Amino acid sequence: MFVFKAAVVGAGTMGGEIAQVIASTDIPVVMKDVKQELVDAGLEKAREVTRGQLASLVAKEKIDSDQAERRLEEIVGLISGTTEYEGFGEVDFVVEAVPERMEVKQAVFAELDQETPGHAVLASNTSALSISEIGSATTRPDKVVGFHFFYPASVMRLIEVVEGDDTSEEAAQAAANFAMQIRKNPIRCGEEPGFVVNRVLNSAASEIWRYQDESGRSPEEIDREIAEAKVTPMGPFFLSDLLGLDTVLHVAEHLQASYGDRFYVHPLMKELVGAGKLGQKTGEGYYTHGG
Repeated sequence: MFVFKAAVVGAGTMGGEIAQVIASTDIPVVMKDVKQELVDAGLEKAREVTRGQLASLVAKEKIDSDQAERRLEEIVGLISGTTEYEGFGEVDFVVEAVPERMEVKQAVFAELDQETPGHAVLASNTSALSISEIGSATTRPDKVVGFHFFYPASVMRLIEVVEGDDTSEEAAQAAANFAMQIRKNPIRCGEEPGFVVNRVLNSAASEIWRYQDESGRSPEEIDREIAEAKVTPMGPFFLSDLLGLDTVLHVAEHLQASYGDRFYVHPLMKELVGAGKLGQKTGEGYYTHGG
């Protein structure tokens, strides 16, 4: 199946970037959210990311500034925003990027089942939730897949294509093909808790979280040592702030419930989330974020 038009539901940080990734490969995409200000923020995020990418090409003298401006308008012009399901009757592939709560995702997928053509693949950007449960809200669970981008979606090349119990081979392959169509590298996996990347990432982060809790050393100090040792580009505490502490906590708790205490849930993270300090998106988490 070739995707001629796509849709994104959820215009947050990930949704805006996912729409930009799709549009940058010259595929029209409609982006929906529940409020116009959220749609506008998603469109602005797409414009911001595109402008940054094109400025890099200008700096490398691969294009000039006039070409960059024209290309900016071409890419952003391929993204249409809506608070309804206008245009969803023509799409071939939908990426859902709403909050990580099963009841919210099931409600969205039930609506998508009604609003999209029968051949359309319905994909979730979930980082941990069951694709089978999400698909059960539709009359076509065979066409429901996981399609997990990594932050920032405009930069990271990997996409996890996750197969639920009812996902057909045709839908999984169509999702992998679409990932390549938008210049990403897909890996296919089953819906084991954590899929592939979060199971590996959280296994390592758990030990660092445990060490911080037992040693009392500051997250900033640990992050600095990890970055200076070039183990990873940034430490796990700063990365968690960027990803959103509520999302990271949800995944950590899910993995601990699935695999036991070898996956550690950081007590300070729970405190921060309980206080509404979710990282960069609220301005404060392990770090204070400004501007």
